[in-house]
Amino acid sequence: MNDTELIALLRRSHTVAVVGLSPQAERPSHRVAQYLQQQGYRVLPVNPMAAGQLILGQPCHASLEQAAAALAAEGLRLDIVDVFRQSAEVPPLADAAIALRAAALWLQLGVVHPEAEARAAAAGLQVVSDRCLKIEHQRLLGPG
Repeated sequence: MNDTELIALLRRSHTVAVVGLSPQAERPSHRVAQYLQQQGYRVLPVNPMAAGQLILGQPCHASLEQAAAALAAEGLRLDIVDVFRQSAEVPPLADAAIALRAAALWLQLGVVHPEAEARAAAAGLQVVSDRCLKIEHQRLLGPG
């Protein structure tokens, strides 16, 4: 994606499911999610090991499907699926993002899976891989 497309995605998105969001404040996933909250995004923690806990004041969900259902109950949809998992874990997450009709699949730094990315793109999702959502937001839109 080019910068113009990234800016448009970031501006029109309101909800972000952060898959692999850690309850530990020193972890990158926690810092990125906290930044996103500070920028006005609705962050939905997704981490089966922390399901039921509050992370950054939000209930943690065991799966993307549960996070999307929670949003749907409020009349909202999932905009960005932000993945902090190993590359090998991306295919089922991409499939879930497709099934849930998310707008975008975002794979954090070091996370790539060409086949899953191609499937998501073919299904109409915008796909960003091996890039940090916080870094790109700061670079393109600056901290709000």
